[in-house]
Amino acid sequence: MDEIDVPSHFMCPISLQLMRDPVTVATGITYDRENIERWLFSCKNNTCPFTKQVLVDTDLTPNHTLRRLIQAWCIVNACHGVERIPTPKPPIDKAQIIKLLNDAIKFPQMQLKCLQRLRSIAFESDRNKKCLEAAGAVEFLASIIKKDESAVIEVVLEDGSREFTRASDEALSILYQLETSEAALKSLVSSNYGFIESLVHVLKCGNYQSRAYAAMLLKSIFQVADPIQLINASPELFTEIVHVLRDGISQQASKAALKLLVELCPWGRNRIKAVVAGVSHVLIEHLLDTSEKRTCELILVVLDQLCSCAEGRAELLKHGAGLAIVSKKILRVSQVGTDRAVKILASVSKFSATSRVLQEMLQVGVVSKLCLVLQVDSSKKTKEKTREILNLHSRVWKNPSCIPARLFSSYPSS
Repeated sequence: MDEIDVPSHFMCPISLQLMRDPVTVATGITYDRENIERWLFSCKNNTCPFTKQVLVDTDLTPNHTLRRLIQAWCIVNACHGVERIPTPKPPIDKAQIIKLLNDAIKFPQMQLKCLQRLRSIAFESDRNKKCLEAAGAVEFLASIIKKDESAVIEVVLEDGSREFTRASDEALSILYQLETSEAALKSLVSSNYGFIESLVHVLKCGNYQSRAYAAMLLKSIFQVADPIQLINASPELFTEIVHVLRDGISQQASKAALKLLVELCPWGRNRIKAVVAGVSHVLIEHLLDTSEKRTCELILVVLDQLCSCAEGRAELLKHGAGLAIVSKKILRVSQVGTDRAVKILASVSKFSATSRVLQEMLQVGVVSKLCLVLQVDSSKKTKEKTREILNLHSRVWKNPSCIPARLFSSYPSS
């Protein structure tokens, strides 16, 4: 279409392409629906791209006059290979969704059909996801998950294939895909007593996909939860997090489980709950098997949190590879990883330094690695922490035969 003179008012202000579905925002500027919805809902902007004014109301009004002009122009220029733009289907609105949900609540036999329709609506656009949330779909889906509905539903997937799944699993899938806002998540947990417990039950009894969705939803929920909810996390939750990590459901689920631990462990007695559930052991095993940067960072953050209590340090030392793998990750992951690994070793050397532990730290190379930290470019705080560790046990460790000569030269003199 480069050779065709396209009228400028037919072009989308956000990207230079012919408008297919012109809509007008509150500032009076007209945009192509797909582009302005991407700007507002996918990119999460709240301004008019042209005027930069904040859009308090994000309703989009169809510009029928401009659409007809564009269609007429396409017909006139059909000889140049321009295809006529079809009249767009009107988007779903909040009232339609509310009716759909109310019908499903009033007539349980319509529930499965409702779920199929909700999935279809959600996958059409990010704008539809926001509309579903505003209409109360989040609460509706949560109620099905809580009831653990076992009715079977046939689902058409994005690639066109079909599969059969339980109603509660389908509701969980849709709820995850909605990418629910922080405000809606907070409201969901406060108004749906027992919903977190329902997700923990899915972690325990669900299929792999549902367990992954549950883990990722729990991560999102606890990231915006209030302190009381964090403190009251159940021991069973930590047990199921361990199972998610041990089963290796998916990389996404594992990272969600690690982030969940990062959120939970600093609160109340959660570190003890985590240690009792076996978190320390499974984290060390994961650290042995992975070199992926973000995963290593998250594991080291959680281990640092756990090692701030005696039970956590005991579990780290109980594992034959605990000290060795933490030491190995120093200077091999990132600055964050190095900082956390040194903090873990500092906790052990300060509070759990038996003669056996100090000897093990020599034998597995911990002391040598700490001397190396002083030689390379690492953060000031980490070097100070490293010097503290080495000075604390210099009487035991200051033996040249146990440390390579090139590293021993870095050993603090006092």
